[in-house]
Amino acid sequence: MKRILLVITVLFAGLTSYGQTLEELKAAKKQKEDSVSAINGRIGDLKSQIDAFPGWKLGAFGTIGGSLSGFNNWYAQETPNNSTGRIGITVNPYAKLDREKYFWYNTAQLNIGWVKFDDKDDPDDQEGFRQSNDVFNITSLFGYNLTSKLAASTLMEYRSTILSNFNDPGYLDLGVGITWRPISGLVVVAHPLNYNFVFSSTDDIFKSSFGAKLLATYDKSLGGFNWKSQFSAFASYEDSNLSNWTWTNNFAYKVWKDIGLGFEFGLRDNKQEALNYEINTLGNAGATFDNIDNKLQTYWLFGLTYDF
Repeated sequence: MKRILLVITVLFAGLTSYGQTLEELKAAKKQKEDSVSAINGRIGDLKSQIDAFPGWKLGAFGTIGGSLSGFNNWYAQETPNNSTGRIGITVNPYAKLDREKYFWYNTAQLNIGWVKFDDKDDPDDQEGFRQSNDVFNITSLFGYNLTSKLAASTLMEYRSTILSNFNDPGYLDLGVGITWRPISGLVVVAHPLNYNFVFSSTDDIFKSSFGAKLLATYDKSLGGFNWKSQFSAFASYEDSNLSNWTWTNNFAYKVWKDIGLGFEFGLRDNKQEALNYEINTLGNAGATFDNIDNKLQTYWLFGLTYDF
């Protein structure tokens, strides 16, 4: 009987010790998690202070997406023998200078991509990759501070393609006006004096004009989540058909160091490009600004992101 009581006592003491140890480990884990959250908060505060400090800030971010697949004798589909693929890359470098009396912000955007669908049973089918995405954009903004939030500014923005038809068309905006920086990460440019130079081999469609320029950029980071957005618009004083706008957004979540998952999409409206497509690509010689279907242009890309 004494031996049985001794065994029960030892087991009860072991279970009690285990329960206490488990609770202590859980409490220690929570304490460490709270410490990590506090450290991340302090790191975020320091990053904000660094970003606000005068001087050059250099970096780049972007998205890389792609997929490859191959099928042999897969009779459940219409083309049982095929090879497919998609590759998309975006690169967004920047060089920004902040001084007490002035600032100079330079950014660029490159979005290129290729697609492939090779039907191996069709000898006339194209085997290699074909170009799908082609966007090239450079922006340079210089401002002289009038107050802590307002500045007199001048802007240069160039937009075109780079893999094919470089500068045909190409758009160059040059203008002066006011830049407003109400909060950290938000820059709004309003230039009522702006000339939109358009370079093209088809001058009967693409025309330069005088108008107003609006550019807004926003950059927000919260924990491991980053959002970068840019809206660029030109409103022609001469003809609304010569106006255009583009809005791009980049969302990224860091998974490991500066690598993460991201989603990027863009919207665009340009009636001159729509008319050029109708006439020179679809062969609709009777197309005009008044009778074309100017659909909203869109693109999106999902994949791995980088930021350095």
